[in-house]
Amino acid sequence: MTNCKILVVDDEHDIADLLEVYLQNENYIVYKFYSAKDALTCIEQEELDLAILDIMLPDISGFSICQKIREKHTYPIIMLTAKDEETDKITGLTLGADDYVTKPFRPLELIARVKAQLRRYKKYSPSPIEERKTNFLLTFDKLQLNTQTYECLLDGENVALTPTEFSILRILLEHKGTVVTVEDLFCSVWKDEYYSKNSSTITVHIRHLREKLQDTAEKPKYIKTIWGVGYKI
Repeated sequence: MTNCKILVVDDEHDIADLLEVYLQNENYIVYKFYSAKDALTCIEQEELDLAILDIMLPDISGFSICQKIREKHTYPIIMLTAKDEETDKITGLTLGADDYVTKPFRPLELIARVKAQLRRYKKYSPSPIEERKTNFLLTFDKLQLNTQTYECLLDGENVALTPTEFSILRILLEHKGTVVTVEDLFCSVWKDEYYSKNSSTITVHIRHLREKLQDTAEKPKYIKTIWGVGYKI
């Protein structure tokens, strides 16, 4: 998937420069910044396809940039964290990030994650063969998901979803009435072996979905938690 525009923000010049080289080798267009201020200008002016944000920046944190992006955009965000701490990961996911990578990391692993996120962002609709087998319109009560146009409607009103949120909701709707385990959700959404099976990751995305669908865990209209197992619609 060439010519995608990728934002890289990291104040460690060696890491930012290395990422730029690897991404350019994949024919991506890279917008590289060592500070948040310049990056925020780029976010306002460019139509980006993905952002890679370091959490620890000298002027504004990567969390703040993530929040700023999510005010207007749904493209994937990958957070870079120097500490393998659960709180950083959960904070990033809570603010709308799609994935996180702990430093030090292998550049090729990060590139694989970038490709996985872009596949979900750019190719929401199934393949032509799958399309003939399945209905591209998934519905339940007042909820409607169009897998061709990447539109989510709740009672006729548009709901803006991130690529990860869309993927999770699509899987739940495709299996409505049956329980989808956390492990199956993880494998279906991320597919890649390098993802650790961390239930808190799914939990945060489910919480985001519920908020956007005006749903609650206590009295669910759409997403029901099956404790110790997974979720179902």
